Amino acid sequence: MVEEVLTCRVCGERLEGETKGHEDGQCARCSVTFAAEREPLWRSREAKLTALSGVALLAGLALWILGLDPVLLSLWGRPLTPTVLLYLLAAGLGAWSFAGGGLRKLFLLLRLRLRLTELGIDSLMTLAILGAIAIGEYVEAASLAFLFSLAELLERYAVDRARNSLRALMELAPPTARVRRDGREQEVPVEEVAVGEVVLVRPGDRIPLDGEVVSGQSAVDQAPITGESVPVEKEPGDPVYAGTINQEGYLEVKVTKPSRDTTLAKIIHLIEEAEEQRAPIERFVDRFARYYTPTVVLTAIGVAAVPPLAFGAPFVDWFVRALALLVIACPCAMLISTPVSVVSAITAAARQGVLIKGGVYLEEVGQVRAIALDKTGTLTRGELVVTDVVSLNGHSEEEVLALAARLETRSRHPIARAIVRHYEHRHGAAPAVGPDELEAFESVTGKGVRARWRGQTVIVGKPELFPNAGELEDLPPFQALETQAKTVVVVGTGEEPWGLIAVADEIRPEAPAAIAALRRLGMEVVMITGDNEGTARAVARRLGIEHVHAEVLPEEKVAEIEKLLREFGKVAMVGDGVNDAPALARATVGIAMGAIGTDAALETADVALLGDDLSRLPYLIELSRVARRVIRQNITSSIAVKLGLGLGVFPGWVTLVTAVLVGDMGMSLAVTGNAMRLARVRPSPKLQA
Repeated sequence: MVEEVLTCRVCGERLEGETKGHEDGQCARCSVTFAAEREPLWRSREAKLTALSGVALLAGLALWILGLDPVLLSLWGRPLTPTVLLYLLAAGLGAWSFAGGGLRKLFLLLRLRLRLTELGIDSLMTLAILGAIAIGEYVEAASLAFLFSLAELLERYAVDRARNSLRALMELAPPTARVRRDGREQEVPVEEVAVGEVVLVRPGDRIPLDGEVVSGQSAVDQAPITGESVPVEKEPGDPVYAGTINQEGYLEVKVTKPSRDTTLAKIIHLIEEAEEQRAPIERFVDRFARYYTPTVVLTAIGVAAVPPLAFGAPFVDWFVRALALLVIACPCAMLISTPVSVVSAITAAARQGVLIKGGVYLEEVGQVRAIALDKTGTLTRGELVVTDVVSLNGHSEEEVLALAARLETRSRHPIARAIVRHYEHRHGAAPAVGPDELEAFESVTGKGVRARWRGQTVIVGKPELFPNAGELEDLPPFQALETQAKTVVVVGTGEEPWGLIAVADEIRPEAPAAIAALRRLGMEVVMITGDNEGTARAVARRLGIEHVHAEVLPEEKVAEIEKLLREFGKVAMVGDGVNDAPALARATVGIAMGAIGTDAALETADVALLGDDLSRLPYLIELSRVARRVIRQNITSSIAVKLGLGLGVFPGWVTLVTAVLVGDMGMSLAVTGNAMRLARVRPSPKLQA
């Protein structure tokens, strides 16, 4: 058993034993799900033994080339020379890490306690090395042991490289936080910070825990988690997340979640779970391998026995060929081709703010032919904004906006908040309204507000609140704004209107380019929304979406998804992960929009876009398609090379060393390197918001 130095993958804590410092599967220092790692690969015992094996092999070859190879003694009729001893030493050192397990499986097979299909590469390689020694092919045995041990190290290194994105994600959150306790600042481990405490975040610091800003203003770079290209402005009341980077300002943040429950910790946990889920094509490869390995092993037995017994062929020659077939029998490259591709794609996507819950969804997304999108909060921001201020009867736009904002400061309606925000944006603060300035204030449900101001009745609301409602609705500006699917309110006194204010749910700036990119990828884009027909069609026209289903209840969205499934076979649904839950569940793949900090969205959707960035949709489709292509390339090339090597064994073209170099080490590195290309797939710069 190889002695290991265990460390927590998140905080790097060195452990003396596998469970030291850990309780309930979580690290006692950083509180993230426990995962141990070996010490650095090239300092491990396996690496040292492999290096010594290579030195012994080279020394033996050097003595043989120089002719310095006297017979030291004979054992069972075989001469033992310095080169033979060095080759045996090289074989023993190289096989040290895998021969024990391989021999155990072979003994279990002989005792009929193990099926032939369960033989692993360690057993086959051990058998091949022992066979080579038995027939006196010492240099072949040493080469096999050294090259296979080196191949295992290189494969581990390559797979680790494929997981680097996940490790980088794990290292985002700092292990300590600065808090104010007993009147002074202290730096404490993040797991010791209680919910409700205030952490102090200086410019340039990473935010250690999820929380809410209570003091200060700053831009926060959320790109490490959401992939957003532009820092997000934060002020008191705004949420912030562990692992994001504070820019130029000073922030005080009240902690809302313990370290083990932060959004980053949940994302890491979900990615680890995703990597354990098997894609359908991976299950196919496993089924194929169950038949492939025993078939080749039985063929190898036939190759070793039939030609010498039936045709008098040289036993040693055909036995060596049988050993080569044993090496070829293990489908290593085939078995790792899909998992390493899935790991590379899922971790790369996480770095771009896209959380894919498993290989099955990565594969499904690439086969989707239609994508249905909710409108509010998906194609639009889900927040009303003032789009137009129109003055009437000689009043200025500023007078119209100021009067409306004065009244709306007393209301909590979404339209009222939009008008006040617009005024604040222009003037830097809400309008000053004295306690007695507005009298007889009244909120008329579904219509607007009115009050007495400076001796006259003032109104902000629908035309019905005004005496001449019909004339107002016939005004050309009113009709023009309504045809654009905007909500129009009239501002004025009981005697005359002062002007019109239009509000609308703003379309996301990246939405038109994202929809165009989806269509270029051959996707059928459909809008399914509960909003009214006019508004939905106006938004669809601006985005170039032809198929619209409006005024649809949540249960009716499921019916629309089922229609799309019948027509297109595989359909993705994009929504907010909560209101659209039934439709997300019914679709082939459910994609939650803006899921950062939203536990329900993270847990219910198959794919979660952590930021509110629609450009990640075409990136997701492209990544999935490239991943499926890479997986097919890896599997096809692995099978083709194994088949070619197997056929080359019979005429003697493929030796034991060739089988290891090409069929095992070569193909394993090739498929891993090909899979790592997925980490280079990036969202198109044209779609960055």
